[in-house]
Amino acid sequence: MSGDIAIRVRGLGKKYTIGGPQERYQTFRDAIVNSMKAPLRRLTQKGADQSANEFWALKNVSFDVHKGEIIGIIGRNGAGKSTILKILSRITTPTEGEVDIYGRVGSLLEVGTGFHSELTGRENIYLSGSILGMRRSEIEEKFDEIVKFSEIDKFIDTPVKRYSSGMYVRLAFAVAAHLDPEILMVDEVLAVGDAAFQRKCLGKMGSVAKEGRTVLFVSHNMGAIKTLCSKSALFDKGRLVEFGSTNEIISKYLGNIIASDSIVIKSGDFVGQLYSCRTINANFETMATFSVKDQIGIEIKYKLFSDRRNTVPNYLLSSEEGTEIFHCICTTINECSLKGDHTVVCWIPQNFLNNKNYRVLIALVTLNPVEDHAIQEISFQVIDDLSSPLRGDYRNEMHGLIRPQLCWELINNEI
Repeated sequence: MSGDIAIRVRGLGKKYTIGGPQERYQTFRDAIVNSMKAPLRRLTQKGADQSANEFWALKNVSFDVHKGEIIGIIGRNGAGKSTILKILSRITTPTEGEVDIYGRVGSLLEVGTGFHSELTGRENIYLSGSILGMRRSEIEEKFDEIVKFSEIDKFIDTPVKRYSSGMYVRLAFAVAAHLDPEILMVDEVLAVGDAAFQRKCLGKMGSVAKEGRTVLFVSHNMGAIKTLCSKSALFDKGRLVEFGSTNEIISKYLGNIIASDSIVIKSGDFVGQLYSCRTINANFETMATFSVKDQIGIEIKYKLFSDRRNTVPNYLLSSEEGTEIFHCICTTINECSLKGDHTVVCWIPQNFLNNKNYRVLIALVTLNPVEDHAIQEISFQVIDDLSSPLRGDYRNEMHGLIRPQLCWELINNEI
């Protein structure tokens, strides 16, 4: 129903000229002067090849967002995610297409947006509220709640130019979320805050949506996207690839990352060759993202050119930052070192890995003397499940790279 629409986007495009003049806001005088100069500018540019310097940050984007929805916007760096939010927030103008927005917009797109550096935190709260069209009495009604949420009450009368990036983000998010915007847009800027404040912000965005307001959330944190958003939009190279169920969009996004980020360091030599490596679920389907409750399979397809050497597949599991977690070697299956084609799977059990990003370095290794041959690297992500019985009623972050299901035993009920 049209009355239920918060944002309608049709054929949206944004073009930049590489090496051209920087886009800036125009005064009324600028607009008049430019309109008078336009015929002359067209004559001087006639016949020049402008397309070589054109870059489309967005092209032919169309979608609808309904009131009360939390929409995740995901994609690689440079996919157009921030550009779409800047257009919707009226920070930049589109080159083509139309945008209809039904409601007051609050946005938090990057550190430095919306605040005046010379004003204090208190003054910037009132300034932001005024820009949103709120009366002073309405701002005063929300003031204490904003300061409490931001946790910077001691510095509320300090000019924000003296704030750290973390303090700035705390206050900026508190203002954006509490001044009753009907549509809230949040970019990856929350990554600047500490883990505890990020969780606090994610909880606030959830409560904002429950109040019937609309949220657009750009993030590389797939766990946060999955927890908050029922629908998501996948962008790639300025185009909207798909818009739909968050679970499906995340699987497609991470699947594309694995396909393009699988690094073939050394595909083979005279001993053997790696054909393919992938992460799979219990149904042997290729997966890029798993729940902590899922069994995760590392499938390795390879060929050995001779069975005269003791060569077997193995892998090293590491965190995204490079911390080594464990090393696993296939030494329990005698046939895996024979000449010919092989497919093996090593299963990582349920409730073992934490909600993190992981990398897998896979190789064929000769055991004695030790020598690596074909080598590949793949990656995958594990997403939290708050319904896991291992959590009970605990809702805070589970720390560490692994979270194994261990046995607790009650010895007695006496001290």
